[in-house]
Amino acid sequence: MKLAVWTYEGPPHVGALRVATAMKGLHYVLHAPQGDTYADLLFTMIERRDHRPPVTYTTFQARDLGADTANLFKTACQAAYDRFQPQAMIVGASCTAELIQDDPGGMAETMGLPVPVIPLELPSYQRKENFGADETLFQIIRHLARPMERTAHLSCNLIGPTALGFRHRDDITEVTALLEDMGISVNVAAPYGASPEDITRLGAAHFNVLMYPETGESSCRWMERELGQPFTKTVPLGVGATRDFVNEVAGLAGVKPRLDTSRLRLPWYAASVDSTYLTGKRVFLFGDGTHVAAAARIARDEMGFEVVGLGCYNREMARPIRALAKEYGVEALITDDYLEVERAIEDLAVELILGTQMERHIAKRLGIPCAVISAPVHVQDFPARYAPQMGIEGANVIFDTWVHPLVMGLEEHLLHMFRDDFEFHDAAGPSHHGGHAAPPPPDEPEPRQESAEVIWLADAEKELKKIPFFVRGKARRNTELFAADRGEKVISIETLYEAKAHYAR
Repeated sequence: MKLAVWTYEGPPHVGALRVATAMKGLHYVLHAPQGDTYADLLFTMIERRDHRPPVTYTTFQARDLGADTANLFKTACQAAYDRFQPQAMIVGASCTAELIQDDPGGMAETMGLPVPVIPLELPSYQRKENFGADETLFQIIRHLARPMERTAHLSCNLIGPTALGFRHRDDITEVTALLEDMGISVNVAAPYGASPEDITRLGAAHFNVLMYPETGESSCRWMERELGQPFTKTVPLGVGATRDFVNEVAGLAGVKPRLDTSRLRLPWYAASVDSTYLTGKRVFLFGDGTHVAAAARIARDEMGFEVVGLGCYNREMARPIRALAKEYGVEALITDDYLEVERAIEDLAVELILGTQMERHIAKRLGIPCAVISAPVHVQDFPARYAPQMGIEGANVIFDTWVHPLVMGLEEHLLHMFRDDFEFHDAAGPSHHGGHAAPPPPDEPEPRQESAEVIWLADAEKELKKIPFFVRGKARRNTELFAADRGEKVISIETLYEAKAHYAR
């Protein structure tokens, strides 16, 4: 196993936890050692849920390994049913418990519990969290859903939203409104907010809306095959994708497409005078495959950015992301190593990062503006307010979320550039005091920056600091390359200007 300070995905049983926690009336019995219960914190602390995940752990300890851990599991399973009285149960093992091969599914089957008990076989050492969520939802639907008569009114199911998902709660509301505008009701949203009883009614819908392929595609493919329900392929993230989604749904449902754009602000904002200075910004995208693919289209076609790099951490999406990268003329980065991502960002000299919580940390270290577009995320990405990513309002939220780091970055650059001004230096008082502000501190010689190859003179180093922080590293490297090509060991302010003119040609 690979140990890391950061990880984009947990083991697959965390994906199962995301499904179980999203549902009502379902209980998860997890064969796991003491210590694996850390997963509870992901939901109560990060997602700020008002209740514990519906999970019972066996929490065996080292001393139990010489005894009957199988009986320990059965006892925990019976106690969970007696206490919570769920409509259905799922059972499985954590990555550590998988090693002792107790077969939770087989043991639970022999107990004769009066509710459906669904075993989960999640290969902890080959697959990860998104696979675990996808497989768990698939097994629940496969065991409980059956063909049935369609609803009298045109309806669909929303498939894929889970607990700990990036804005899944609000995306459900936004997509539901899009569908209702076309006269289509939502039969069941699963797993978020659904019960096992709701899952048995999935077959009544006329078609399925696949909201997040990472966590719902296996289920949609099974329902297409077994229940005769087609499913949507377009994820409504961004203005263009939302229009495409509405047209696709209209085609599946046999109705006229209808999209109320009265609340849409992104196109106007993106074309406004205040936004034109953002045109052509170099953007790097990284996250789960679905959000990266959608964000690339928004960045290039709707915001006017230049996509200089993109990638994803979930290898199940590697093929479509590689194909997309080829379309954008860049090389896809498929990795779960955040250090590789950081190196790519530095090499590309980007001006904006669109990524996960991990890229937010990388951006802070490199001094580059960043907006989060995908899980894994932290507490600040579970806002109390309504903040969807999908649909019309989602497009507005995306514009705000992406542009604000750039605007704040510009403000920070201006403050830094004018830091020696008599009104803005660190020792100055509030500017509204006018002539009574404190005098600027005495000038001190700037230390010269030296490396094994070049020496930066003080005036050149001072001028370099006037360049915006998010491209300053590239300017330094270009100037040093320019000087090296000319055989110069000392970089003066003249060298800096000459390098700038050279690379501007």
